[in-house]
Parts: sequence; structure tokens; C-alpha cells
Amino acid sequence: MASAAGATFTVLFSISVTWTLITILGKAAGGKVASSDVLALIVFAALNYLPTILILTSFISVLMVVTRTYRDSEMVVWFASGLSLTRWIAPVLTFGLPMVLITGGLSFVATPWAKQKSSEYVERFEKREDLQKVSPGQFRESAASNRIFFVEGVAGKSAVVQNVFVNTVDERGTAVIVAKEGVISEGAKGQRFLVLKNGRRYQGTPGQADFQTMEFESYSMRVTSQTQELESEHNVDAMSTAELFEEQTNEKRAEILWRISSPLTCLVLVLLAIPLGFVNPRAGSSANLIIALLVFFSYSNLVKLVEASVKQGKMAFAVSWWPLHLIVALGVFGLFAWRLNLNHRYHPLALMAAFKRTGKKGDAK
Repeated sequence: MASAAGATFTVLFSISVTWTLITILGKAAGGKVASSDVLALIVFAALNYLPTILILTSFISVLMVVTRTYRDSEMVVWFASGLSLTRWIAPVLTFGLPMVLITGGLSFVATPWAKQKSSEYVERFEKREDLQKVSPGQFRESAASNRIFFVEGVAGKSAVVQNVFVNTVDERGTAVIVAKEGVISEGAKGQRFLVLKNGRRYQGTPGQADFQTMEFESYSMRVTSQTQELESEHNVDAMSTAELFEEQTNEKRAEILWRISSPLTCLVLVLLAIPLGFVNPRAGSSANLIIALLVFFSYSNLVKLVEASVKQGKMAFAVSWWPLHLIVALGVFGLFAWRLNLNHRYHPLALMAAFKRTGKKGDAK
């Protein structure tokens, strides 16, 4: 099971990280996040996906092992030795309970922390000054939408930029400024100024009487001043579990329900994989995997449906977090009963076989 889990986790994790990398690189190229934060954002996003990946990994791993024992006729020897299918529960739980605990730790601690840090990184970039957001070789619009910046290079980690182009549109018309370098400075009252050095300023339309050109050694312009303090409030999914229990609202209850559901889902699906792994040795085993994926996605969507109902106030939290898991657990019990009583005369398959034999006798007469 551990070997199957390692292979399954590697594939699922690689797919999720690749998709995350493409998404975040697209945001960095579009100027929505800082290029220096890409690696950190990928790590935070990977922590976000880990609970779901671990649940699916545990489910598929147990299912693959049980299916292989049926396909290789090892279960025939197992049953012929007088062992029951329920004897699988102990080794499966030995493998599955650590996965359940890890999933619970990620859901209650690591994932909210990752979401909080990710939102802080994005927010910190959004609250940077206009010129600090500009990446070399990229046009960038100011927060007030009246200026466009372009720089060819950045001098170290400071706010100094090289070969600056600024296009400004105001009530006096269009002005174009080019300079060797620029730096953001702070005034006596906390105002922010962009100080350009060794450049030219063009005002108006070339060829017109009001067209002006000016050379300067130093030129200051006011830039949008934005507070650098990060917001203290975060989204509900980025709050710690302790904060969710402090003040109860529908959104917080729904988030608590989602976090509780992750380890419970992992536990129930690991047990479900034992009876679900049955396969005819003469038939293929791909149908089981397809059914398992359908079960997983259906289960996850039902949890999200219950979560949305709690968030909208349609369901009370006390009677919403456990019924779905109990129903699925009863389904697991029912499948075990189905597999353990295949030879019972009242089993549906036995009744169907008896009905077919009766029909054949009638046709013979």
C-alpha cells in the first residue's frame, strides 16, 4: 500500500504543481504578482492542494492493492484459508490512519496558514508604489490610471530604476518624460514623489504651437500614496481554526465543516476501497478505478453542497457535518455485508442466478 501510495502521490502532486506553476507564472507575466514571490506562492498553493491529494492517494492506493489481489487470484487463496474480507480492515487502518492524521493536520493548521501567507504576498505586491511594481521591459499602468510607466532595468533591491519612460494624461494634455533613472522619495508630510534625473519632458502635440520640450537634471512628480500596512482581516478560509471558533457566523461554521470533512472523508474512503476493490480475475480492472474516481468526486461535491447550505443559513451546523459521512459509512457497511454473504441463498446475486435457472428449466420443458 505504501508503494502504491508513493507512486500515486507523485503523479497527482506533479500534476497539481505543474498546473499551479503555469497559473502563477501567468499572473507574474501579467504583473499581478511579483516575480520574486513565484516560488513562495507555488509552495503555498501546493499546501492548499495536499489534503485533497492525500485523500485521493489513500483511496486509490488501497483500491489498487485490493484489486490486484483479486486479479492475481490471491483472494481465492485468502478465502480458501478461512480468512474473511474483514481481516483487511486492520492492515488498511494501519496504513490509512497516519494519512488521516496528516490530512487533519493539513486541513486544520497548514492549509489556512498557506492561504493567509499567499493572500499577504499578493496584497503586499498590490500595495507597493506604482514604480516598484514595474518589471523591466514591461509597461505598467498606475493605480490612478493616468500614467504608464516603462523601465529598462532595476538597480538592486532598492526603488531605483534605470531608463524610465512615463506617459501622463491630465487636464493639460499628454506629457511624455524620459530619464536616465528614477527613485521614489518621501516628503516632509509623508507624500510620495517620483524623482527623475537627467531627462527630458515633452508636453503637447509635436508640430503645434503649444508644444513644449524641456531638459532637466531633477524632476519630481507626485505618485499615488498607498498605505503599506496589510489588512488585518483575512478571508474565512485563511483564518486559523482557533479564530473560527471565537465568533460563530454561517461562513465560519461552513469553513469548520469543510475542515472536519477532510479527515473524515479520508477515513471513510479508505475503508470503502476494501469492498469496492472486488474484480473478476477474467475481466479488466480499469472499471474499478473509474468508479472510484466517480465516488470521490461525488463525495467531495456533496460535502461542498452541504458547506454551501450551511454558509447560506439553510442548514444548522449541528445537524449538517455528520449525516453525509454517516450515510457513506453505512454504505461501506452494506458493501461489506454484500461481499461477505455472496453464498447466502437470499443474496441478490444468488436470487438472480436461481431465477435464471428456473427460466432455463421452463424453456427446456
